[in-house]
Amino acid sequence: MRLGVLDIGSNTVHLLVMDAHRGARPLPAYSHKEELRLSEHMDEGNRLSAQGATRLREFVEEALRIAEDKGVEDLMAFATSAVRESVNGEEVLAGIKADTQVDIEVLSGQDEARLTFLAVRRWFGWSSGRLLVLDIGGGSLEIASGIDEQPDAAVSLPLGAGRLTRDHFTADPPPADEVRALRRHVRAEIARAVGKVSRYGRADHAVATSKTFRQLARIAGAAPSNEGANVRRVLGHADLVGWTDRLIRMSTRERAELPGVSEGRAPQLPAGAIVADAAMDLFGVPRLEVCPWALREGVILRRLDAMPEQ
Repeated sequence: MRLGVLDIGSNTVHLLVMDAHRGARPLPAYSHKEELRLSEHMDEGNRLSAQGATRLREFVEEALRIAEDKGVEDLMAFATSAVRESVNGEEVLAGIKADTQVDIEVLSGQDEARLTFLAVRRWFGWSSGRLLVLDIGGGSLEIASGIDEQPDAAVSLPLGAGRLTRDHFTADPPPADEVRALRRHVRAEIARAVGKVSRYGRADHAVATSKTFRQLARIAGAAPSNEGANVRRVLGHADLVGWTDRLIRMSTRERAELPGVSEGRAPQLPAGAIVADAAMDLFGVPRLEVCPWALREGVILRRLDAMPEQ
């Protein structure tokens, strides 16, 4: 069957159309996305602005038209940290449902971590042993570890690259004192989670998902996306440390000229690199393998697993 997944993230809103059936690998058929940057549409009271709500509703309406044109039989929609944490998020989603009949599920941070972990497990298989999965989003960092399809530990921390850039940096490039303060903050937050995650055992395979990690791996020398999803891409910690210092000193314009870095993501890449560096260091991970599957694929796999056998 043809499934559609509408992913309302803190940075990007993405409709992914997949051809899938139970027991088979989902195959992407069509992708449509826009960088709405909902996290930047929050006022001081952490309310999603009227403009942000309007743009989100318009994208959902557009996604519905595209899904119909592409023959989607089942559309699943979910929202992550930006909507989850806005004080009027439920109100905004209720209005969208009234206008479009699209029911948008708000995932908890732990749900994000668990579903991303499921996607990574299915991609790499049982031979990978115990997995450690890291995912840096716009609003949060998800960490999960386990030996089965459900992780033993699933943690969500408010360390998204967009959030940290907005809340901690006042200039571009960021001043040295702000970088040091952010580095201390990030490492303290992650350090509190290390024991909870690591108590079940050391990972056999450390994996990263998300646009932030893909971009960091690309500028560190990994293959470009046009070489396909099956090409192995690795991010080494030593390479990341060097690039983190360089990214912090660059302007947004200079970062946007790096291979694989989009103009919209360039401002938040230093904060994302600081989080990635801290996570790899504190978990003792010398290298991460980048997985092409993440949260959207996890949502699809969960839906397929729940379908009755034909």
